[in-house]
Amino acid sequence: MTNVTRLRHALPMSQDINKALTDLDVAIAKAVDAAKSAGLPQGLIVAELHGHAHAQTHIMVVQ
Repeated sequence: MTNVTRLRHALPMSQDINKALTDLDVAIAKAVDAAKSAGLPQGLIVAELHGHAHAQTHIMVVQ
């Protein structure tokens, strides 16, 4: 896992990283709001987010 950056070692984070993190957070919040508005059950939204988090964790561990 040599390509994983521990945030405590990268602090203070660059403006580029902060912007990317803010953009990601905004995009996720908008997608969740849209899913709620479309009537998706909250449990399904949570399961989808959890699945993506699990997949990304697997990718980090395997590489």
